[in-house]
Amino acid sequence: MKNLNPMKKFAIILFSVLTITSCSNDDDDSTIEFEPTNSIVELAQATPELSSLVTALVKYPDLVDLLSGNGTYTVFAPNNTAFADLLGAIGQTSIDDIPEDVLKSVLQHHVFASAALEASDVTSGTITMAGGETVDVVADSNGVFIDSAQVIAVDGLATNGVVHVINSVLVPPSMLPIVGTIVAPAYFNKNFTTLIEAVLAADPSILELLLSNGPGDSGLTLFAPTNDAFTAAGITDLADVADIVDTVLAYHVVDGTIMQSMLPDSGIAAAEVSTLGGNIYITNAGGAVSINGTTMVTATDITGSNGVVHVIDRTLIPPTNTINDIVASLAGGNPAEFTMLAAALAQAGLGDTFGTAGPFTVFAPTDAAFMDAGFANVDAINATDASVLVAILTHHVVEPSVYIFSTDLTDDLQAPMLNGQNVTIDLDTLTIQDAAGSTPAGLVTSLLNVHATNGVVHVIDKVLLPSN
Repeated sequence: MKNLNPMKKFAIILFSVLTITSCSNDDDDSTIEFEPTNSIVELAQATPELSSLVTALVKYPDLVDLLSGNGTYTVFAPNNTAFADLLGAIGQTSIDDIPEDVLKSVLQHHVFASAALEASDVTSGTITMAGGETVDVVADSNGVFIDSAQVIAVDGLATNGVVHVINSVLVPPSMLPIVGTIVAPAYFNKNFTTLIEAVLAADPSILELLLSNGPGDSGLTLFAPTNDAFTAAGITDLADVADIVDTVLAYHVVDGTIMQSMLPDSGIAAAEVSTLGGNIYITNAGGAVSINGTTMVTATDITGSNGVVHVIDRTLIPPTNTINDIVASLAGGNPAEFTMLAAALAQAGLGDTFGTAGPFTVFAPTDAAFMDAGFANVDAINATDASVLVAILTHHVVEPSVYIFSTDLTDDLQAPMLNGQNVTIDLDTLTIQDAAGSTPAGLVTSLLNVHATNGVVHVIDKVLLPSN
């Protein structure tokens, strides 16, 4: 290295290289140079200012073995302040937050494995680090810089190489575009590895989008699902959604920067928000914020250079089926369900209604619910006057053409239905009282918020009866 006069020698090598001058009987001077006895790892472990580096390094026994064994390595070692600065830049609080593969790549980017370069050996140029990516070295009158990091202490001589201390962590060029963006909070946190895996498996345009300022050049809003959020949505293997991964990811991105305080308020119905993959429906009525009835927003306003991140606990899946499709699918399932609802819709002449644009909010009775209401089977449905079925079925559809998810329901809500009569919601018991005052229908919690392209379905265990 050149021009290192302002720098003090590495403290940990105080006794690594000593020169002792002794006088023999014939007054001839001789110099004895003591060889270093510690490996690179041992030097780092003996230096308090490198404790963060050691904490990271010991997570990888193979790297410890490499830097403890034979070889000629040059290690540019970030001090503790450098690691603290890195954590701030990537939005993390601990080295333990960083995914292991990411952290290992960062550590390898600090090792030059081709030679042990002492201070006097380093010149300006480009060198390739152990991870396969390069750094630019500048050695001039201002000091020595490795990319943007300055060498602040030199020549920690070890049995297998040399250590120089630097004042910032070297980030591999492949990662550098991510630092500071809305991708960084997920990329550098092990709780979001599935999301990052999905982004990397998607078309490259998805990552380009997330690193951009958005189509409208006003930033992006990312609703970021955790690893557990993918599991909650039934996604345990990304291969199962490989054909729709681009659409799923785009469904989590809004063109524009929307802070928590800017999220639209909701009333009886959820507020519609357009994403780059379709519309989502936000419940925001002064309490917890939810999306599409089943996804909760668990952290908000994590800012980046190109927008903001809100964390969610369930991955959002854009709907692909109409309400008619959902009823037909369940009617033909095993075990079959909604066979009587499908028959009732057909007998009433409403078979095509729920295939139209809507949107509709539908409380859908099960087959058992129709039986409890006196319809023994499908034949009994088909023998019923169409006008009677119309009166019953329209008492199951909310009159406003809106999406009403379970999170939008309020206690003692009087909801107007298509037949002109109200039902009353009791949130404490999760029941719905119909206009006839009959035994309240219970909401089937496992089949709430079935999201369709033209509305939402809530399954109930009783038929809602009108007052006449």
